[in-house]
Amino acid sequence: MFTGIVTDIGTVRQVEQRGDMRARIACSYDMAGVDIGASIACEGVCLTVIAKGEDWFDVDISAETIGKTNIGANGWSVGRRLNLERALRVGDELGGHIVSGHVDGVAVIEETHDEGDSVRFSFSAPPELARFIASKGSVALNGTSLTVNEVEGNRFGVNIIPHTQEVTTWGDAKTGDPVNLEIDTLARYVARLAEAG
Repeated sequence: MFTGIVTDIGTVRQVEQRGDMRARIACSYDMAGVDIGASIACEGVCLTVIAKGEDWFDVDISAETIGKTNIGANGWSVGRRLNLERALRVGDELGGHIVSGHVDGVAVIEETHDEGDSVRFSFSAPPELARFIASKGSVALNGTSLTVNEVEGNRFGVNIIPHTQEVTTWGDAKTGDPVNLEIDTLARYVARLAEAG
């Protein structure tokens, strides 16, 4: 489990196609404290550490994951920056919302514009996921916990404050980019209960 509070920006150092895709990700985590088998969310995708060095870790990415995330939509090439978050530990502050790291689909940035010091992003969501997105609810986008400002059909908007732009990859984002979308777990269960009722 994660919180959607990004704790590092990693950089793809190597990509290798095997049976699955293997990526080496450079980071500033103290890797002595990260076990083989640990989970790290990379752009919101929960991946397992299979090898590590002083300032890097390797992950294997299955074809299923590539097909359901922006890894397949735009690939992870060498030099790409990634939002990283280590798994939640008992006693950690829950500053965002509960995030599983299981991406539901890919949204697309439709437009951006400055709004005060923040940037307003407008996204289109896959139609089958749009019904789970609610105004003032939470979503995880590229692993970042964000509050939804408004929803209209399959489009929704969020504001990203300057701090978030600086400590995540959101400062690099542009119109047309595919974005990993994880809907709020609570919204999923509320919708399921409503269907059953």
